[in-house]
Amino acid sequence: MPAEPAGTVVLPSGEEIAALGQGTWYLGEDPARREQEIAALRLGVDLGMTVVDTAEMYGDGAAEELVGQALRGRREEVFLVSKVLPGHADRRGTVAACEASLRRLGTERLDLYLLHWRGRWPLEETLAGFTDLMEAGKIRYWGVSNLDVAGLTELTALPGGDAVAVDQVLYNLSRRGIEWDLLPWCREADVTVMAYSPIEQGRLLGAEALQAVARALGATPAQVALAWVLQQGVAAIPRSGSPDHVRENRRAADLRLPSEALDILDRAFPPPSGPTPLEML
Repeated sequence: MPAEPAGTVVLPSGEEIAALGQGTWYLGEDPARREQEIAALRLGVDLGMTVVDTAEMYGDGAAEELVGQALRGRREEVFLVSKVLPGHADRRGTVAACEASLRRLGTERLDLYLLHWRGRWPLEETLAGFTDLMEAGKIRYWGVSNLDVAGLTELTALPGGDAVAVDQVLYNLSRRGIEWDLLPWCREADVTVMAYSPIEQGRLLGAEALQAVARALGATPAQVALAWVLQQGVAAIPRSGSPDHVRENRRAADLRLPSEALDILDRAFPPPSGPTPLEML
């Protein structure tokens, strides 16, 4: 059984999920690393990082296949997330894409299914597909990724659109634009925010201020960057390709940044002073 997560976020339904989970972008693409990546995912579950996020796009399904292998026999221990590509996101395409993801993952249902980003299909089409999947018991919740306030406003105005559970977006110390409007909007609308690339795919780690805070706290820069995201009340899904990396990430959930550290980080990475277009990677 997995350990208790160090912290949780609450979905609109009231269900609590681990605030610190595991991402899988770029996993499953190198056969030489496969066993290590599987071990990392399993260890993360053992340590309470039980939200596992993947997508049909990642490695053209290879990440989902890796996750399916890693979670064999442990499906009930995790909150499993995947995503539909925009080009597949009409009503029938959403259902077909989800069914293909389920086959690769070796499971009968997803806990959360997201529109990866907005494309040419009207949101009504994707929402109809999500509704079909929920009625068939193939997904428990649905949400979106990379949708800004305008998109969420449009979505929630549709019949049934206010059931959106999550918006998964790019958010980290160097990408704070959502604090101006999207984060407050989601809090008001009771939509859970989940951060992908919470350490900017490692590019943040050389920042002098981040390193200074880490030294003062006896932590690593990655742990400080993750702890900062979690302290904003936002879930985080860092990619973890090795067991050592998983252990490092997990310790971030126990790290509490004092006000002095937060002030240093605010000066080095200022919050937005006005509206900022939603950023994506």
